[in-house]
Amino acid sequence: MLALPGGVLLLVGLWALIAKVGNYPTFILPDPASVWRELAEITLDGTLWHHAQTTLLEVLGGLTLGLSTATLLGYLLAKNPLLERLTGPYIVASQSVPAIAIAPLLIIWFGSGKISKILICALVVFFPILVNTIVGIRSVDQGLKTLMQSLRANRWQTFVMLEIPAALPVLLGGLKIGVTLSVIGAVVGEFVGSDRGLGYLINLSKGLFNTPLMFAALIALGTISLSLYLIVTGLERWLLAWQR
Repeated sequence: MLALPGGVLLLVGLWALIAKVGNYPTFILPDPASVWRELAEITLDGTLWHHAQTTLLEVLGGLTLGLSTATLLGYLLAKNPLLERLTGPYIVASQSVPAIAIAPLLIIWFGSGKISKILICALVVFFPILVNTIVGIRSVDQGLKTLMQSLRANRWQTFVMLEIPAALPVLLGGLKIGVTLSVIGAVVGEFVGSDRGLGYLINLSKGLFNTPLMFAALIALGTISLSLYLIVTGLERWLLAWQR
């Protein structure tokens, strides 16, 4: 954990040095002090929280929707190879279309509010969590399955006592990927069409040539992504403590 603050300080120091030596105009490369002042200003006047709250709600909503649907479908596909053969090609083909290409269509259908952004986030996180769910469920040791059958465990008992614990490491690995992808999905949706959110704030700063504001919004996005990732990592350590 000490490496993270040290790396941030090194990056900020290098950034300040480049800005000073290059003597770039503020709209090209602002120095850290300019960005800090802008960040403090939009934090104190509530602008940052207003937009960050919107993005965070979209991220959490999309992550919840994508996680629940991908986990459910992944379990069904893992338990039914025929269903996987029938639906697998269509699921893989759907991933060839980038989210930024689908985003305008979803905004036309569902408007520029939170629903379209939540759906975009869900689509972005769906595939990696789906794949990890299938891999996790199929990684359950066959010998343990036979043991559960010999103990006359029903499907629910096998699911709760064997399949979930065995698949949990892989599922949580997929969730760590999903939380960061969900932030990307929210920003993509806000870029395409929105009047609020950190993606909107970045677009606004671009039009105003206010690069310190853009950096401040990027820092907020990075903070959200890192915080969610660390939460999932902590959850992983807690849930998998029995493995250590």
